[in-house]
Order: sequence, then structure tokens, then C-alpha cells
Amino acid sequence: MGGGSQQGDLPLGPVPSPGGPPWWEGAVVAVAHTLLVIVYHLLKGGEAYSELGGNYFDERDRWHVEPRLVRRLEALGYTVCLQSAA
Repeated sequence: MGGGSQQGDLPLGPVPSPGGPPWWEGAVVAVAHTLLVIVYHLLKGGEAYSELGGNYFDERDRWHVEPRLVRRLEALGYTVCLQSAA
């Protein structure tokens, strides 16, 4: 037998797990952990869950969001001048 590939040889490389792609188990554990942390904080605080809203992170990180959006508009060919909406 030579070193070449013959019909019936096993393929080289990692063997996929029967449950899905190799990253699947890690992803499931990460999502489960996130849900457990959320439930823990809800039970610990004794408050009802309230949705923060779609722009919560934009408002929280306003100083990071503004320059990024200005750069994106300038890349599209716009001239941007920001003025505060008093």
C-alpha cells in the first residue's frame, strides 16, 4: 500500500460531531448562560422585566455612535455638520 488516497480510506481532518457543527455545543452553552444570568437578575431584583428599547445602546454610547455615523455618511460622499437639537 502506498501513501496515496484509495477508495475506502478514511477522510483526514476533524470528525464532525453527530449533534451539529463543532461550535454548536459552545453556542448552546453561551445562550443558556445568558438566559440564566437574565433570570437571576430578574429574580434577585424582584422587579418586572422592562424592555429598554431599540435605541438603548445608541443612547448609552452616544459619544461612540456619533463619530462612527459621521464617518459612514462622509464615506458615502456627504458633508456632515452636527448641531444639537435644543
